[in-house]
Amino acid sequence: MPRVNSLPGVPRWAALAAHAVPWVVLPSSLWRVALVLRLPVSDYGPGFGESLYVLALSAVSEGLALLTLGLVRPWGEVVPHWMPLIGGRPVRPLAAVVPAALGAVALAVIWAFAFWNVGGGLDSDTGPGGMGSPAQDAFLVLCYAPLLLWAPLLMAVTAAYHQRRTVRPSAGEQSPGLPQGRQERLRARYR
Repeated sequence: MPRVNSLPGVPRWAALAAHAVPWVVLPSSLWRVALVLRLPVSDYGPGFGESLYVLALSAVSEGLALLTLGLVRPWGEVVPHWMPLIGGRPVRPLAAVVPAALGAVALAVIWAFAFWNVGGGLDSDTGPGGMGSPAQDAFLVLCYAPLLLWAPLLMAVTAAYHQRRTVRPSAGEQSPGLPQGRQERLRARYR
């Protein structure tokens, strides 16, 4: 079994799902980088401005995917100390849950719409979006297909985070998340 870093109390499946998100985004990002480098992934060659946009899209996509790790790591419960003004403060659960849930819904809508449109062009002469040969189009779909997992993985990890951060433990039980001593220090500091 692969070892994944996460907080105590995080279900193993949630930690694995959170760590899977950057990996399901990576193939499409690499395809876009290959497009900009004019590797034979497409017959289309973007101009300079479009190349910058495509590279920025890849960087932003990976950055957002990496934020999913915050739902299972300590920096999802306490803002890292290096952040100005808010460093060291506890993260309110809804401050993470609401953006993550809205992001998952947005991703589901975006990718469902995109794949529905691409699927409609698969049987045409130009393929999906006229990007190239049938092999290039198949490679494009292969690289973008994992993105369909992004929304459900993010929503599942978000639900686990919400449950872990909002359910109160019974008397004598340690709440999941940060170790007990650190939780008490945070509570005392921010009361």
